[in-house]
Amino acid sequence: MTATTVRDDGAAAPWRTPEFTERLRAVAEERYHDRHPFNTRMHQGELTPDELRRWIANRFHYQRHIPVKDALIVAKFGEPALRRAWLRRIQDHDGTPDGEGGIERWLRLGEAAGLDRLTLWDASRVLPGVRFAVEGYVTFCRRRPALDAVAASLTELSAPGLMRKRIAAFERHYPWIDADGLAYFRARIGQGGRDSEEALALVQAWARTREQQERAVAALVFKCEVLWALLDAVDQGGGEERGVRVDRGGGVDHAGVLRDPVSGS
Repeated sequence: MTATTVRDDGAAAPWRTPEFTERLRAVAEERYHDRHPFNTRMHQGELTPDELRRWIANRFHYQRHIPVKDALIVAKFGEPALRRAWLRRIQDHDGTPDGEGGIERWLRLGEAAGLDRLTLWDASRVLPGVRFAVEGYVTFCRRRPALDAVAASLTELSAPGLMRKRIAAFERHYPWIDADGLAYFRARIGQGGRDSEEALALVQAWARTREQQERAVAALVFKCEVLWALLDAVDQGGGEERGVRVDRGGGVDHAGVLRDPVSGS
């Protein structure tokens, strides 16, 4: 990183584009959730079937809200071309016809792991920490300017590498999950690379002052913390598997998701 320069008016001068880009990429590389202990154990083949199901079920709560946050971002764009380009992200997840898209592929991952669709769609079963993390991200995209919301999406810079690593780990360590269930990960390699480069170009163009650049970096840090907090909740949600009694008004079912405190289902 270069030394900070100051303009005549006393404000810090903006970073040059290469340095700004380097700072963004450094956040994505150093703070991305691929370093989380739960992901490390996943990729080393150390998760039990219950732990893996708990992650799939709770991560789905995040997956289903991706089109929601993208719709909020689209609403911030004043140019039709920008809206059309970003709309493709919603279509990638929702699909154009029924039975396609990233959400459908995640549901198939759940089925391959032994989880039914009704369980995955039941938001009342989601761990509280996961719910708070996802709501925090959606609220961020709703309230913050377009620059901040788009910059937060730059965790995609690290996604293709993680997807390749995850596919190899599942094929090697979790062969009980049918290979067709890994379609989501395969699709995100290309989509994530395309989406991150498009978003990076927008952030580079929009962040012209040091204050805007620092906001963009902070937004990306926030998004990394959201994903980290989500995994914290999933990792800590399996106390019963570690011999610790968990009482959350209904307990935890085999997938590590909350059971209804009234029906117990």
